[in-house]
This record gives sequence, C-alpha cells and structure tokens, in this order.
Amino acid sequence: MALFTHKTFQNRLLAALPEEDVQRFFSDLHPVSFPLRHVIYEVGAPLEYVYFIEQGLASILMNMSNGSTVEVGMIGTEGMVGMPALLGGVISNRQFIVQSPITALRMNAALCKTAFDQSAAVRRVVLRFTEAILDLAAQTAACNRLHLIEQRCARWLLMSSDRMRSDIIPMTHEFLSSMLGVRRAGVTTTLGELTRSGLIEHGRGHLTISDREGLEATACECYPLDRRRLERLL
Repeated sequence: MALFTHKTFQNRLLAALPEEDVQRFFSDLHPVSFPLRHVIYEVGAPLEYVYFIEQGLASILMNMSNGSTVEVGMIGTEGMVGMPALLGGVISNRQFIVQSPITALRMNAALCKTAFDQSAAVRRVVLRFTEAILDLAAQTAACNRLHLIEQRCARWLLMSSDRMRSDIIPMTHEFLSSMLGVRRAGVTTTLGELTRSGLIEHGRGHLTISDREGLEATACECYPLDRRRLERLL
C-alpha cells in the first residue's frame, strides 16, 4: 500500500490522481532533495527515475556544441522531471538543472510507465502536462526570437515566481544569462534598469519582485499566456 494519499501531495499531478490509483501504482515514491544548480539529468543519461516536484523549480536546457545553453522550459509543483520515460524514452535528450532547491518524490521510471500504460486517469494527467510543456517550449522559441531582453527577463522572473509560489528567486546574472541565451552584460544592464524602476530588489544570490504589477506590464505578451496555461493545468 502507498505511503501517501492524494490529499497529502504538494505535487499537482499526483494530487489530481484518484486515490485508488495512488494506492495501486504509487507505492514506490521516495522523498529526495536537490540543492541549487544540481543537475538532475544530463543529456544522454538513462531515464531511471521520474521526479514529482513538491517544492522548488527545475529548468529544461538545450545545450549547443559550443557549450552555450538556453532554457526551453521550467517545471515546478505542477509537473514532473523524466516524463519522456512514460512515452517510451530511455535516455534524456535535455539537461535538467535545479533552479531553486527542490524537494521531490522519486519513482522508478519503469513502474511509473506501468501506471501510465494501465491507468486512463494517469495517462490523462500526464498527457495534459505533456501538452503544457510542448506549448511552453513553442512559446519560448517565439519569445526568444521576437521580444526584447527586458521583456523576456520580466517574463522569466514572473514565470519562476508563479511556479515557486514566492517572490524571492535564487539567481545570479550568469545563471540568468544562460537561461535566456544572452550575454551576461545584457542581463546586468536589464536587471539594473528593472531595479531603478522599483520593480525588483537585489540580494546576495537572489532577487525579490517588489512590484508585480509593474513587472507584468514590462513583460511581453508571452507571460499572460503562460499564466493562463498554468492555471488551466492546475
């Protein structure tokens, strides 16, 4: 019998499952935690486990041959890391890195795939999340091509805040430049402008959103689309 019930989950995918499916399929859940910047999966690593995030945030990165990276998605308590394993994948095609310290429930990928294959309720929940991740990747690609750094930076901060349910975001200029795929100097200039406008405040290794409405007005059209997407998923 599972050690958890759907009412105790912070992860919204698990919380959406019927109690009978939790008891039948999810006895293999084990609590784990990861520190800031920990790499959960490298490109090419075998997908041995899936991770249902209970707290914190993971970034999905695209790595290029010259060593540069850009974020193509993010996952908080609304989702899971390792979802391709349920669709038949055996290795990770993306890098997954901890953006904000994570607590999660780990499960053997093969056992989770069994739940996916045998339960219509599990498939429905996972495929809804899969659609959201694909939509986010497509929106991010368009955003990176068409919108200004200041708009993209505001969007990223707001999206991170929504998923962490906190206005305090662990971050360095170097990390944010990697997430946005832009030069560090551009990020430093942009954050300086947002700070002078009173939208954010800097701390050591983190920043705080101090004027959410103002930051939302600065963000591009992609942010309200993401917020509505997240609300529908949850």
